[in-house]
Amino acid sequence: MKIALITPAGARSRSGNRHTALRWAEMLRSLGHSVRVSLRWDGRAADVMIALHARRSHASIADFSERHPGAPLAVVLTGTDLYRDIRTDRDARASLDLADRLVVLQDMGKLELAPRLRRKTLVIYQSAEVPSSFSRRSQGFRIAVLGHLREEKDPFRTALALAHLGDLPDLEVVHLGEALSPAMAREARRLMRRDVRYRWIGNVPHRSALDWLAGSRLLVLSSRMEGGANVVCEAAAAGVPVIASRVSGNIGMLGSAYPGYYRLGDERALAREIRRAVRDPAYYARLKRLTAARRPLFQPAAEREGLRRLLAELQPRSISSRTGAKLRR
Repeated sequence: MKIALITPAGARSRSGNRHTALRWAEMLRSLGHSVRVSLRWDGRAADVMIALHARRSHASIADFSERHPGAPLAVVLTGTDLYRDIRTDRDARASLDLADRLVVLQDMGKLELAPRLRRKTLVIYQSAEVPSSFSRRSQGFRIAVLGHLREEKDPFRTALALAHLGDLPDLEVVHLGEALSPAMAREARRLMRRDVRYRWIGNVPHRSALDWLAGSRLLVLSSRMEGGANVVCEAAAAGVPVIASRVSGNIGMLGSAYPGYYRLGDERALAREIRRAVRDPAYYARLKRLTAARRPLFQPAAEREGLRRLLAELQPRSISSRTGAKLRR
């Protein structure tokens, strides 16, 4: 089967969308399919389209639907799709209707969709493997923050929490990710001057980011919205426990009973969780155990099986059904 895999993240991008697209392409090829990854559909023949991002890939989704109205189409919903765009953006909503199947990356994602859309929605958890040789270990208590510096990630919450952790001088916060605006870069540099325990490393290759993560004692995921953070899969694979903002996408990855959540945007609450992880060995061991317990969800074999199931469920649909979707836009 020829598959057009669309991602808005370009070849030089180190975003989660790009990593997902490349990993899925490899898995789909291992299932015997031919896959072309592109930013926008170029009109080349394809039996199926899988598009990441309902809003940003909408032009490709609409073009493919119009030119091949009977060909199956799947749309993978990102965090900004689920928790913002499908409520406010006409293109994102149209993509939902044009899709034969929707994919969310954690099980809380389905709850953001109308009941009529949930019926055609699959959950496919992402996967990760972290080589055991990755071990950039710290002498102190290193906290990793992985993610580009943009508003949706609430990127400086961990750095701000350090102001409430003056009693823990051995803490080290290592922040990996590209500043997506000059203002974000200036703020990261300001926070480094304010507290030497915070280091913004910047944009690094994925393998280097995994090395930093594997050598850390804790991952903090402070996002305002997450479709299903692959860094949680990577932390579980590396044996690194997680403290996360209490938002739907993080709960969908770590489970509703997970104890390591803090109130979104509250650096004092985050500082309390960090202090507890440092000072309370039983609490830290519990975080580590429960993060590891999610690992079976994040295995490559499980993700590959999800993709196999997605393709098995994709069937050509009638031209009239897509025409109706176009009229509702």
